[in-house]
Amino acid sequence: MSQTIQAAMAPMHQDASTQREPAPGGDSLLEIRGLEKRFSLSGDFLEQLKFRRGRIVREQHHVHAINGVDLDIRRGESLCVVGESGCGKSTVARTVMGLLTPSAGEIRYAGERIDHLDSKALLPYRQRMQMIFQNPYASLNPRMTIQQTLEEPIRLHHPDWKPAQVVEKVHEVMSSVGIAPDWGSRYGHEFSGGQRQRIAIARALAVDPEFIVADEPISALDVSIQAQVLNLLMEAQREHHLTYLFITHDLAVVEHFGTRVAVMYLGRVCEVAPTATLFARPRHPYTQALMSAIPRLEDDRPQHLRLQGEVPTPVNLPSGCVFHGRCPHANDRCRREIPTLIATDDGGQVACHGVEEGRLT
Repeated sequence: MSQTIQAAMAPMHQDASTQREPAPGGDSLLEIRGLEKRFSLSGDFLEQLKFRRGRIVREQHHVHAINGVDLDIRRGESLCVVGESGCGKSTVARTVMGLLTPSAGEIRYAGERIDHLDSKALLPYRQRMQMIFQNPYASLNPRMTIQQTLEEPIRLHHPDWKPAQVVEKVHEVMSSVGIAPDWGSRYGHEFSGGQRQRIAIARALAVDPEFIVADEPISALDVSIQAQVLNLLMEAQREHHLTYLFITHDLAVVEHFGTRVAVMYLGRVCEVAPTATLFARPRHPYTQALMSAIPRLEDDRPQHLRLQGEVPTPVNLPSGCVFHGRCPHANDRCRREIPTLIATDDGGQVACHGVEEGRLT
């Protein structure tokens, strides 16, 4: 994100920071425990049968997209999940929303387990949990007008409402995101990417949710309007008391938008910390490399850390810590034993044997 966009976001950030910061020890709205998601590469049963050394054997291969993710999302906060492409960020988002079925683990919303519910039992949670997708050009139905697009979720969750009530609610939510009333008769293809994303935000807010998953909502937009959309999300959070799970790869956005940050690498959470803490003192070697890659204007910024080696394939995960092949501090334990998240003295959590053993500070 450019310095111009950061400057455009700054006033809203300063005004909303106290609103977005949850109270210390706030209760968890969403709890994720041991979440895993595997995608099969082997086809159906007959395609899995192979002839090997005179015998018929069954071979199965999977993409291990998520590998034991543990996260807590507190009421009123913006938890940003960051990491390079293919690390499992979007898979976590879609699994939380029930768009993907987890291979293992549990997801609890307000204390109730929801990962095993069928579509009918999950319907009450659909109103409380909404999602904003990455591509505003694909997330709107091209055959529906904007009015119909915004009315659809309201009619689904409030079948007893009268038509006048539905129209009034649509106008209310359109006004809240800066959409003109005359947009309602037009179709999605008539709008720019930023306008479409405003419509998508209005659709998410139409049923008065308390939790929103935003899956890279600005990555497909021009830089000139990214700050506008982010400020709109922050204003909506303040007015509607929202909780965000915000997926992004842009660390400059995280610094302005996030309450806490979770860093993922190859399907695992490496580090979780308050935003200011993470940017001031990253603990995990992978997080340190990410932070060093942020463009800065300061002369005294730390030297850029260059990681050696290639990112392992999620089909054949490495043993032990998934980062050990690129980590300059890895030892035999790192190659053998999978690290778990441990609490740090600055209020965060880190999954690193080096930090646990005191080798890294």
